Amino acid sequence: MSKLHLVFGGRVSDPRTLDFNDLSKIEFVGVFPDYASAEKAWRAAAQRTVDDAEMKFVVVHLHRMLEPNLGATVAQRPPTTVIPAEAGTHTG
Repeated sequence: MSKLHLVFGGRVSDPRTLDFNDLSKIEFVGVFPDYASAEKAWRAAAQRTVDDAEMKFVVVHLHRMLEPNLGATVAQRPPTTVIPAEAGTHTG
């Protein structure tokens, strides 16, 4: 699996936080296969808005969220649970 990274940003209430003002206006820059390409995209997006202190772009390590125990030893990993696709669907 690639080490996927998501780059996105938006207007924040305080530049020291990740409290985005309006989630419907989040700008998705893209998903990248490695940190180097994600950082390049992040820098470009951040540079575009450098004069706006309330705009913030971030890099999210998706691979860490998708496989949080990848770095753990086999003994530390929780048991794997497989849920059939039909069991995972719901309405509403």
